[in-house]
Amino acid sequence: MPAHVPNAGLTRRDLLKRTGGLAALAAFTAACGGNTGRPSSGGGSGGDKVNLSQWYHQYGETGTQQAALKYAKAYTDANVTVQWTPGDYGAKLSSGLLSSKGPDVFESQLNIGMVKSNQVAALDDIMADVKDDFQPGDLATNTVDGKIYGIRMIVDPQVIYYRKSLLDKAGIKPPETLDDLIAAAKELTTNKVKGIFVGNDAGLAMGGPALWSSGGDRLTADHKPGFGTPRAAHAFGKLHQLYADKSILLGSPTDWTDPSALNQGLVAMQWIGMWAVPGMQKALGDDLGVIPFPKLDAQGKPAVYSGGWTQFVSAKSPNIDAAKKFVKWLRLDKQDFQEDWALNYGFHIPPRKSLAAKASKLQSGVAADTVKLTADYGHTDDPAWTPKMNTAYNDMLTNIIKKGADPAAEIANAEKTVNAELSRLFG
Repeated sequence: MPAHVPNAGLTRRDLLKRTGGLAALAAFTAACGGNTGRPSSGGGSGGDKVNLSQWYHQYGETGTQQAALKYAKAYTDANVTVQWTPGDYGAKLSSGLLSSKGPDVFESQLNIGMVKSNQVAALDDIMADVKDDFQPGDLATNTVDGKIYGIRMIVDPQVIYYRKSLLDKAGIKPPETLDDLIAAAKELTTNKVKGIFVGNDAGLAMGGPALWSSGGDRLTADHKPGFGTPRAAHAFGKLHQLYADKSILLGSPTDWTDPSALNQGLVAMQWIGMWAVPGMQKALGDDLGVIPFPKLDAQGKPAVYSGGWTQFVSAKSPNIDAAKKFVKWLRLDKQDFQEDWALNYGFHIPPRKSLAAKASKLQSGVAADTVKLTADYGHTDDPAWTPKMNTAYNDMLTNIIKKGADPAAEIANAEKTVNAELSRLFG
């Protein structure tokens, strides 16, 4: 995910957690209007070249839009127009993917509904020679029924960064278990500083990592709910304890995707993505450490959410072959542009193993630590996890975390929705 902070109309997590849920929305959304962002038909100044429209959400980092425009201008085999979308990119894209008037090339996260609705073109042909240069998880999150539908653009690990000086002053070691995290956050909370910031919604972004730390997963390999275990319920209950202890910052002017709370000394620890490392290093210097989401207990394992953005070709495009050719050029052939996009506008891990290995900006300090934690403990999204499932899961977490509801009962309610969705998708 994700990568950067979009317009306030849609938070980074909203976009990440859609996990390609645009297809589900598209079934109920009217087709988009005339302002599609697609170049007008005909050659124009480009002669007989094909016209392609590429859609992005509005990134928050300075220079990102200019970079996207630079890449498009550098491509000489087609006329590429960039649609830079502020506000609710997801709704705009949902409408656009209904017809050939939408984008030829776009960014999102894959959902099985996009495949079943014939909204994305398979990219196995252009990925064949480089597939082994991608991490297995980044391939799996973009694969349905053995076919690859998207190419990772950037990898965005989410972890806990902390102020070393504040933990040292309190005599606290970096937490290794969830109980350690709860105790540390409580000990670090004063009348001026909260122990941790996990989002103004009290920590929904940690719902996946908490589950993984217990040994569970949202879905099993055979497409069944994987979050209904007593250990998962125990982990979710721990998130409520963190909230009930009043150790978390609430009502922050910026949400967890922005490092302001940590940088300004409002908290000792913050759940956030690696994209914010340059800004945190500028503000805090060497007073910055990182840990994964801690393991539940001795039987558990630490967890890192490995989100990110993926490039797709619309199956509704009238120029699929030309769109594939452009995507291959930009996301597979032009390694200088790939490095620029990943490393010069916040820090992100290049999806290509070969590029990540030589990314000098990620080879020291907390950036290097985060890369290693992602390699050791990273989890990517399952494309079979639909937006409807995610809504039920987040409702469950909200009730448990903020209302203190019984985890077992809330899990059972969420499982009903997930099982209904799985029956619809897989019979």
